[in-house]
Amino acid sequence: MDIVDIKDIYEFNDYISYRFSDKDIVFGKGEYSSKIMLIGEAPGAKEVELKAPFVGQAGKYLDEFLDILGIEKKDIYITNTVKYRPTKASKKTGNAINRPPTAKEIREWRKLLIKEIGIISPEIIVTLGNTPLGAVTGNLKSKITTYHGNIINHNINGVEYTLFPLYHPAAVIYRRNLKEVYIEDLNKLKGLLDTMNKKY
Repeated sequence: MDIVDIKDIYEFNDYISYRFSDKDIVFGKGEYSSKIMLIGEAPGAKEVELKAPFVGQAGKYLDEFLDILGIEKKDIYITNTVKYRPTKASKKTGNAINRPPTAKEIREWRKLLIKEIGIISPEIIVTLGNTPLGAVTGNLKSKITTYHGNIINHNINGVEYTLFPLYHPAAVIYRRNLKEVYIEDLNKLKGLLDTMNKKY
């Protein structure tokens, strides 16, 4: 992990603002020099409102899980694969509701995500759910059910990263039976972080 030049982040965000000028963008947030980078799917309505990732209901679960790791949100870098809110019209109300990003959207944002990873240069990339796992690995068919809780050595543009896939916190909201699995995975991640910290 290198010291991040803050100018690189500003230039990266400026480029995204220009390229997606018709969208409400939610940029990555946190400690730019963190050795941990968390990547989610896309912002929801609350994230767009507050212009920050993981501040909605899923963010509350994320805070709880970060407590298990013994780290605070402000000490890590958090971003999303797609940085605007993908929506569709509700069949019941006609109002905009969340939808998963399309494969086209993921591919479009993947190059930018890879660039962002290169700027932050974390030691551990924690992907939350299928979308960021597919975006980071380049295999959109990757399933979190197969890879969750595994330590994966992954090469991006000639640089080796430690990839640790987790279920998205929202999955635990809707599938309570996953919480025990999620906590087991978090304890594995905690062990990995503890081992890493002993090196410094």
